This record gives sequence, structure tokens and C-alpha cells, in this order.
Amino acid sequence: MTMLSFRADDHDVDLADAWARRLHIGRSELLRDALRRHLAALAADQDVQAYTERPLTDDENALAEIA
Repeated sequence: MTMLSFRADDHDVDLADAWARRLHIGRSELLRDALRRHLAALAADQDVQAYTERPLTDDENALAEIA
């Protein structure tokens, strides 16, 4: 793993600490999970954008019906 260091607003840090305590996990684990989820959401948004710009062809839709 690579160590990251960044500045955050005090209020956000307090909220992160509170959630970490509530979930019985460390702050680092909470932030790793938050980063992972946010990156997954960004990738999903990118997939939606790509589909919007180039919808499936009739041939591709036919394959979906077979599956």
C-alpha cells in the first residue's frame, strides 16, 4: 500500500472519526473504503456517459436477448 497525506476540513475529520468509532474501524480503513467507493461511482458515471454517447447497436442488443 502507498501512504497518502492530505489536508481536510476539521468538521470533515470529526465526522470521519465519529463514523470510524461507530463502525469500530480505524479512520484509515474508513477513508480507504470511501475512496474506493467514490472511484467506483466515478467509473460508473463514465460508463453511463460512454453508453449515452454510443448506445448499443441492434446486433449488440440481439446478443443481450440471447443471454
